[in-house]
Amino acid sequence: MGSPFRISQQRISQQTFNNLQGGLNRLQKLQEQLSSGRLINRPSDSPVGANDALRFRNEIKRQEQYTRNINDGLGWLGTFDQALSGVTNSTLRVRGLLLQGINASADPVARQAIAAEVSNIRESLISQANGEWLGRPIFVGTVSAPTQAYNNAGVYQGSGAPETILRSVGPGAPVRVNLTGPEVFGTPPNDLFDLLSQIETNLSTNNVTALSANLTALDTFRTQVQDAQSDVGARYNRLEAMKSRAEDSVLTLKTGLSDVEDVDLPKTISELQLQEVAYQASLNAASRVLQPSLVDFLR
Repeated sequence: MGSPFRISQQRISQQTFNNLQGGLNRLQKLQEQLSSGRLINRPSDSPVGANDALRFRNEIKRQEQYTRNINDGLGWLGTFDQALSGVTNSTLRVRGLLLQGINASADPVARQAIAAEVSNIRESLISQANGEWLGRPIFVGTVSAPTQAYNNAGVYQGSGAPETILRSVGPGAPVRVNLTGPEVFGTPPNDLFDLLSQIETNLSTNNVTALSANLTALDTFRTQVQDAQSDVGARYNRLEAMKSRAEDSVLTLKTGLSDVEDVDLPKTISELQLQEVAYQASLNAASRVLQPSLVDFLR
């Protein structure tokens, strides 16, 4: 009667082959990790790690989108800052000319020359008010139909209501990146361009009394433009700070992603070498453990 614990040759062979296959699978996995540079090449390699890697990637994409939005916002605000700087310089020049015109010693011929220069400055201001960012007039707002914020006569082409352009630069943090023409230059018929036309007319007609009132109105517009530029500068600084935080977040997230799925190269090479040695040893041991077949005896 045979022992109930007797192990057949077939079972020994099957177990040996299973062990060899397991060693070969571990060897192939290490080779794949080494060639790809990643610990996780498919979700089954590490379900938890694959889930963490997916979360890291999604957050990296979101932060990179914030960075792109911020860069676009910085472009808008930088364009506004340049335009407003030009407007400030132009109004300062007009103010100096206006003081010359108010001066009692100025003769009509001089005032005519000053009026001509004011007219040129007005045309230059209209051009500055039609500044663009990526082909879009910056002072129009969200209205896409007008190709210019102001026509050649200085008439605003956008809608009357302030229209905001927002950029999402963080979770729940939209930032306005525009100003409309009326917010900077005033509302017709009492906007800056109308005022410059009045100044030109009063200089041409030697209306000194009206020029004094024009000076007060011009100073009000200058203050309005300077306030707008300060607001733009504050928003620009805020976006720069948020851009720095977003870029730092991306670096931190990429480091975390690397910790989850990137291989430790020296460690993996060492493990691969050890596994190769172990697999070769298993092959040698298997060749000795497995009994010879009947064919071997008949040779």
